[in-house]
Amino acid sequence: MNVLRLPLIAITTAVALSACGDNLDRADAGNSEAVALGEKLYAENCAECHGADLKGQPNWRETKADGTLPAPPHDDSGHTWHHDDQLLFKYTKLGGAGVAPPNFKSAMPGFGANLSDHEIWAVLSYIKSRWSLQAQARQAGLNK
Repeated sequence: MNVLRLPLIAITTAVALSACGDNLDRADAGNSEAVALGEKLYAENCAECHGADLKGQPNWRETKADGTLPAPPHDDSGHTWHHDDQLLFKYTKLGGAGVAPPNFKSAMPGFGANLSDHEIWAVLSYIKSRWSLQAQARQAGLNK
């Protein structure tokens, strides 16, 4: 009898998703299961540009020759915490071209084809968990 063999990463992700519930619909820095899954997914999908330490790329405020900006930091030194959860979710899912103003050229790709909504919320949960309590509190006020 042939047994369907799933790649190890698919099994790991499925187990992690079930561990933090199927109804993750917001970024929750206090949800340890979501944060753990988000840390793994961040390393696989985001760290290449935004840095394993969330520090972003050098000179992230200076426009590059192609008109885009380098990837910003996701720690307190950046501006991620200046935006509400819904905008962060849409930007991650659709990419910069799907959300940014018409004259803004973004290099941020959309991850909606590669990550489920649940996984995107997990990544955002991880990012938020790395912010100071002050940044978390300020950003929480934007979500009301």
